[in-house]
Amino acid sequence: MAHRFSFRWIKIAAIGAALALSALSAQAQFICGGHSDLVTGLAQAFQQKQIGYGVVGQSAIVEIYVSASGTWSMLVTDVQGRSCIFATGEGWEDTAIATKQGI
Repeated sequence: MAHRFSFRWIKIAAIGAALALSALSAQAQFICGGHSDLVTGLAQAFQQKQIGYGVVGQSAIVEIYVSASGTWSMLVTDVQGRSCIFATGEGWEDTAIATKQGI
């Protein structure tokens, strides 16, 4: 499992580089760029689709993308239109569906 986890980080970093995205200078671990480029990259590399979003005051929008296999990514877009992949992971569980089913 650790090998697959490392490979996913390498793959997502390669997508960011291939899309010629700019990185935040102070937080170089984030992959940043145009919103549509990042969304396309998440769809192609991980088959992730948006499941929800929220507004962070007047400064940003946070979106969650999830795949059928349970991988997930958090995308943050600021008011200037720059988007960054803020976090990624595995094992996403949709608690809203479980709540609706009475589980």
